Amino acid sequence: MARASPRPHTLAPALTRILCVAAHPDDIEFTIAGSVAKWVREGRLVVFCLVTSGGAGTNEHTPSSAGLVPVRERESADAAKILGVKDLVFLGYQDGVLEPTLGLRRDLTRVIRRSRPDVVVCGDPTVRWYGNEYLNHPDHRAVASAVLDAVFPSAETRAVFPELLTEGLEPHHVKEVLLTGAVPPDTWIDVGDTLALKCAALRAHVSQVGSGDWVDKLLQGWAARDGKRAGVQYAEAYRRFVLRSGT
Repeated sequence: MARASPRPHTLAPALTRILCVAAHPDDIEFTIAGSVAKWVREGRLVVFCLVTSGGAGTNEHTPSSAGLVPVRERESADAAKILGVKDLVFLGYQDGVLEPTLGLRRDLTRVIRRSRPDVVVCGDPTVRWYGNEYLNHPDHRAVASAVLDAVFPSAETRAVFPELLTEGLEPHHVKEVLLTGAVPPDTWIDVGDTLALKCAALRAHVSQVGSGDWVDKLLQGWAARDGKRAGVQYAEAYRRFVLRSGT
């Protein structure tokens, strides 16, 4: 018997609060911004948490890091506005040298307990490279590892980081986790109606993409590849974990 093709996934209506965590400004726009715009349109509350402000993001468009942090924070705010996201948290860690420390896990646990998301979205800490062309940034892996440890057990366990209780931050149970960049993925979100917003949001990161002439072609190509797996024109791919059933 032929195996059924994957079908696009829609979050359950009860999953109304979503926390997206990334290492750098523009990480979300490169990866999951189509889904974000879709979730916002559906009336869900989306929060962005960026662990660094991208101070090491020098390239052919921005050869010097002098004064770069406020520029990248402003670009992140502009991109979030395009996507409809109003809540943007910067943790202020140094770009390029992140490690999944207890301190980082505590800070992410604090964000989770404050925002109390139903769904947490982050990268896949197990992916060291993609094909023969891209080595996954160590900051991406470090943040993803710390996020998953914050989701479980830290966010939901009173005895872990008890100092957060003194801040009035009670434990919180995340219901689902979506990993972007997972190999292989098992869940696809149809972003046909929001891909243009994703492209516009990434172009807001002028310090990183310059004029952005190439952005649409790149993101459309990635979305078409994932859409083919899901039987739609454009999609974004994830690995999905259901931590608490009934959602």
